[in-house]
Amino acid sequence: MLGRRIASAAVLVPIIVAVFLLGQPWIDGFVVVVALLAGWETFALLASAGYRGFARYGSALAAALVIEGAALSGRETEPLLALPAVGILLAGAAALRLQDPHAGLAAWVATAFGAAYVGLLGFAPLLVAIAPPVSSSALLGSLDGGRGWLIVLVAGVWSYDSCAYAFGRAFGRRRFLQHISPAKTYAGLFGGLAGAVAVSALVLGGLGRSPLEGVPVGLLLGIGAQAGDLVESMLKRAANAKDSGRLIPGHGGVLDRVDSFLFAAPILAGYLALVTR
Repeated sequence: MLGRRIASAAVLVPIIVAVFLLGQPWIDGFVVVVALLAGWETFALLASAGYRGFARYGSALAAALVIEGAALSGRETEPLLALPAVGILLAGAAALRLQDPHAGLAAWVATAFGAAYVGLLGFAPLLVAIAPPVSSSALLGSLDGGRGWLIVLVAGVWSYDSCAYAFGRAFGRRRFLQHISPAKTYAGLFGGLAGAVAVSALVLGGLGRSPLEGVPVGLLLGIGAQAGDLVESMLKRAANAKDSGRLIPGHGGVLDRVDSFLFAAPILAGYLALVTR
């Protein structure tokens, strides 16, 4: 298992670093591909849980939401409501073709949910566009604001996940939400939040911003990461599945790797929209 994890990381990490260095539109394209794969896994889980939706259409709609998030960068964000509305209406129209009204309603609800859920990844390219400028530094070099804040997002979420796992294994006694994820502990929760705050402060300081900003940013990212992880755990538990897929040996599926970002990215984008007005 460990060997497969290392081998998968050896392949994935260089790809992610290369995409990051190339910048947009490569970042946008990468997130679109991730959304398509995560969408397919989401609809497979929903089907296993008894909520069979239109998998191809829903996955394509999720990818379209990511594309819209990138296309609307720097523009008014009100049109963001247009595509989800049209997508939900079309899914409802397709559901009318099913003979069983119960199956039709389930397909409509599952398709709308799956597309909107995975489509939250669209806030990642939107985040790159709306982020305020950052300063050059010896720590992180010369970066545009978008990629600088993308580092904050990735570093904050990964640090939360890593520290939550480490603190939970070392000090975890009292558990919470065991009906969703039996391994979650309060020690892991608070340890993860502390790690997210510390790393966010370090990265923000390297970007020329006040390290104190790492407190609200780290807490928000940590809470978002934990919520995203729990929601996917609920979905997998309903589907009686351990992983969302088998695409990444030793790591499970794509959705398993991005579940924390589904909530953390919109939260950070909302934070930036408020503090940069």
